[in-house]
Amino acid sequence: LSSTTIISSPQCNHLPFQQRKVIENGLRLLDKMGKKFPQQCLREKMSFRFPTQVLQPRQKETVGVAIEEIFRHIFYIFSKNLTLAAWDGAALDQFQNGLYLQIEQLEACLIKKHSQHHWSKEVNRLKLKKYFRKIDCFLKDKQHDLCSWEISRAEMRRCLQLIDKMTRKL
Repeated sequence: LSSTTIISSPQCNHLPFQQRKVIENGLRLLDKMGKKFPQQCLREKMSFRFPTQVLQPRQKETVGVAIEEIFRHIFYIFSKNLTLAAWDGAALDQFQNGLYLQIEQLEACLIKKHSQHHWSKEVNRLKLKKYFRKIDCFLKDKQHDLCSWEISRAEMRRCLQLIDKMTRKL
């Protein structure tokens, strides 16, 4: 089980502001990547049920760990078989690069230490893993077709909006 502490540095002090910028830019790029949600995909909508409780802990450090984990999963999802997505490649690259840089920044600011006292962080990590596994399985089951990617893109948009909402509260 792991707990987390934040390194105090000028870079890390501006992390919430940087996260809001990354999320703003990510939302803009998600919109730019694809066109309007295809009508033929409306009947295939799926509810993945984001575990919102992972973004509502009492400690900033825990929120930081959750955000890093979410960014990692989003990066992983958007690094897969995108051939049928038919998205703007430049916008996708910019989106992935922004996520990667933010993951690196979060990783530099969050030092992970082992502790048996903070099991809730591991529970949250497992909830996130389960949530993103549902999305990954959905994509695989639909053979990464256009609609599965569009539904996943809409879901990633919701994830970023939830993170944005939480970081504005902190």
